[in-house]
Amino acid sequence: MALSADGVGTKILVAEQLAKFDTIGIDCIAMNVNDLICVGAEPLAMLDYLAVQVADPKREAEIGTGLREGAELAGIEIPGGELAQLNEVIRGFDIAGACFGHVAIDRIIAGKAIAPGDVILGLPSSGLHANGYTLAREAFEGIPLSEDPEGRLGKSLGDALIEPTEIYVKPVMELLRSEVPVHGLAHITSKGFGNLIRLEAEVGYEIDDPIQVPEIFQLIQERRSVSDAEMREVFNLGCGFCVVTPFEAEEEALGMLRRHYSGAKRVGRVIDGPRAVRYPAGWPSAA
Repeated sequence: MALSADGVGTKILVAEQLAKFDTIGIDCIAMNVNDLICVGAEPLAMLDYLAVQVADPKREAEIGTGLREGAELAGIEIPGGELAQLNEVIRGFDIAGACFGHVAIDRIIAGKAIAPGDVILGLPSSGLHANGYTLAREAFEGIPLSEDPEGRLGKSLGDALIEPTEIYVKPVMELLRSEVPVHGLAHITSKGFGNLIRLEAEVGYEIDDPIQVPEIFQLIQERRSVSDAEMREVFNLGCGFCVVTPFEAEEEALGMLRRHYSGAKRVGRVIDGPRAVRYPAGWPSAA
């Protein structure tokens, strides 16, 4: 039995600014199921918890629309949930979830099989996902959400910030059901590629060919003069999920992952050394 619990964080404030609530439920599903699959578990169901200052049927209906869409994308059920009206406790609303899944004991993936020479495969993110929004909102303070800063996003700032988190369940489950050996799985959230360190292997990780950093991250770094180290610590920088597999399985694994994400690619390798992550010089500002 595998369990996870997570929320959406201050991305909720962007939804409130836009008065657009039909995608925030997708984020809630994504942040839970993407964590759950990291041990090789198949998500089955999730319960949602919505805490509100004052109930708003229109807003709650939109949130429900996103939860339904996220559940369909993840292949899970939502058998129940809770709506709590907490006028004296909360301002606005908050949403969180708890997810349940299962995995056979002999199929649990904890990272113990990872060895030097293995490759790190990356799946592209859809943007910020649900991390780093305090810093992102500070970076874009004063810019109307209806505008495209410097014409670099190709969409309005609001649309870029509210873009829902990718749900990686289907490609990862397909890979796990195949004969391709999978040594490790990591959901790239806050801490970035540092999430690889959570895997149970006494090895190092070298990110030598990362996915191209999306423009929104570059704008945040420029506008707030954020250091490369802080950018790597706070954001996914374009890679939302990693799969660690033996070198000889790289092409087969990528072939399967690219059925879902054409931008899936090898982003690094496992190396001898302490449990740490190495990055290209000057990355991401030099990207």
